Amino acid sequence: MLITNEQLKHLILKNGLIDEEGYSEIEQETKNSDYTIAETLVEKDIISDENLGLMISDFLKYPFIILAKTTIPPDVFNIIPEKLARRRKVIPFAKDAKGIKLAMVDPSNKELTQMVSKKIGLPVTAYLATEQDISNALRIYRKDLQKTFDQLIASSEIPMSRIVDLLINYASQDKASDIHIEPQEKDSLVRFRIDGILHDVLSLPKGLHDQIITRIKILSRLRTDEHLSPQDGKMRIALEEEEIDIRVSILPVTEGEKAVLRLLSSKFRKFSLIDLGMNEKDLKKVTTAYGKPYGMILSTGPTGSGKTTSIYAILKILNTREKNITTIEDPAEYRIKGVNQINVNAKTNLTFANGLRSILRQDPNIIFVGEIRDSETAGIAVNASLTGHLVLSTLHTNDAATALPRLIDMNVEPFLVASTVNVIIAQRLVRKICEICKGTRTITKEELLKNLPEESINEYIGNKNSVIIYQGAGCKICHMTGYSGRIGVFEVLEVTKDIRDLITKRNDADVILQKAIKEGMTTMLDDGLEKVIKGLTTIEEVLRVTKIQGK
Repeated sequence: MLITNEQLKHLILKNGLIDEEGYSEIEQETKNSDYTIAETLVEKDIISDENLGLMISDFLKYPFIILAKTTIPPDVFNIIPEKLARRRKVIPFAKDAKGIKLAMVDPSNKELTQMVSKKIGLPVTAYLATEQDISNALRIYRKDLQKTFDQLIASSEIPMSRIVDLLINYASQDKASDIHIEPQEKDSLVRFRIDGILHDVLSLPKGLHDQIITRIKILSRLRTDEHLSPQDGKMRIALEEEEIDIRVSILPVTEGEKAVLRLLSSKFRKFSLIDLGMNEKDLKKVTTAYGKPYGMILSTGPTGSGKTTSIYAILKILNTREKNITTIEDPAEYRIKGVNQINVNAKTNLTFANGLRSILRQDPNIIFVGEIRDSETAGIAVNASLTGHLVLSTLHTNDAATALPRLIDMNVEPFLVASTVNVIIAQRLVRKICEICKGTRTITKEELLKNLPEESINEYIGNKNSVIIYQGAGCKICHMTGYSGRIGVFEVLEVTKDIRDLITKRNDADVILQKAIKEGMTTMLDDGLEKVIKGLTTIEEVLRVTKIQGK
């Protein structure tokens, strides 16, 4: 790191982000983890990655650059070869009469700046950029996947290991969560799920499909002679920047065997609640809830809405040496150092309910139940929160208010629900506008009224007849979609005294929702519109995930 831990401590305390005691806790926690103090500060939502970079650059008197908000000309970007850029974490981002501007993780590296200056024959100005920002920008180097594979296949001997490694490498660079390898009638189709949407990325000769599947089976220790039954496995692949865990599913379909590879990258594990898009007001409610030693925190939403990621972000904040945290999941998405994680196993009758009973005999402080699916699990979880444990879990409901009657439907007494649930986080994931090709357009109030409630529109644009919003034009980085990355839209329902009364009297979700809104709760739609006005996402994305129907 550019500055010493002592200098970092001075900056954090000087800016009033935490006190001496809080910083000591961070230092102690870092000793028992793989994170640096700076990474832990970002993890714990004490400061954002961007603001930390700004603070350090101001202290060291280096200019600061945010590459995500910078358009880099291709001729400038390619001044430095890809291998050097990746290895030394340096990116040229602008060229003017004074020379070349370089974004660097370590702008004090004179040896590197002199080497670049000598190579290109121009003066170099070093700018500080965060490591995360540089890693994202390095995706510009990515070559066309189809051309790369066509050249590889044209060689006399086709190395199957190289093909599989390339697929995983490209998927990782594209920040794909899943790789789908699907046998078609005449070829093999490869699709990446990026930002929740599947994209066709590659077509391979049908003759290679079985060989690719066999290679995947070998890597994930599955039976290569079994072609008619589903198989599940896992593997770990060493990439240039990290080791990546991959969950593998093989399924027999009409044209052969289909493989889906779920990429569990450590890059995605370092999300904090701020990174996920939670606003300050909602974050305060959640912080209050997890600050209590007992009770329940529920995260709700459909599959793929980021529920588990949000719970993991909370667990990482709570994860200190004096606490015993145990989870039961189906399966554990990521490994959290210092947390006892259990996988559900149907073969050994290790269900959520049975696992939860066993966990309670392990003297836990905090318990995470991957999902409350049935009455038995619900009952045990509620009783655990009553007996001095903080319980976190997820539910498949459409909004925050619906989670309360849902627990009652699972035969949990209303007064128990009212007295145990502290907060409910409902969420969806929307795609973020690509910063590289971001532009503006004007939309009229009349157009907005076709899809959105008038009260929501009035709240955000007032009496104006039109408003400027943002959209992505489409570029190489975002696969011509106009979107890159995802952010959450949230509604956080705090269970107040009045809402407890409504639960106890068995009021339905609509009544609870209206009361929560009166008490100041921001709905997912309103949180989404706020992010539209800020230029983070589009109205189309908010409508897609909140399912608001047009008039």
